[in-house]
Amino acid sequence: MTRAKRRATENRIIAMPQETKARPFDPDQLEVAPGVVHENLEGWIPALAGEQEIREALEKAFDYRGDVTITLKDDSKVEGYIFDRRCDGPNLADCKVRLFPKNSAEKVAVPYDQIARLEFTGRDTAAGRSFETWVKKYMAKKAAGEKNIRLDPEKLD
Repeated sequence: MTRAKRRATENRIIAMPQETKARPFDPDQLEVAPGVVHENLEGWIPALAGEQEIREALEKAFDYRGDVTITLKDDSKVEGYIFDRRCDGPNLADCKVRLFPKNSAEKVAVPYDQIARLEFTGRDTAAGRSFETWVKKYMAKKAAGEKNIRLDPEKLD
């Protein structure tokens, strides 16, 4: 490439579209990719009758964005946030769930076959806090004529 062509390429300005200014958008009309549907599990105590129910309940507990309380077969309890689950074999004894206990900095691993009861006891910290919800609140304030709109996040417990 010659020096003149290189300068012309470097000095060229590419105009970027100003879609949000030129065409205001309606948040209800946005194209939304399908995502995970989060159930309202707060306060739910699943029946852990069989192996399949235990696996399904712990998958939901992993997706839950709050604390759970696990009661073990020896009647001890562990309350905290599930951050991982691993299944290294076909049996429940080969699977474990890992969590951050509520009152400790140490991670705890609990084998599936030692779980007697599971409770979704903590508040779902992300419920109602999607980007779409934020945009709707913003557009409502803008439609009401507010200036210098500011949407602050809610405080976590």
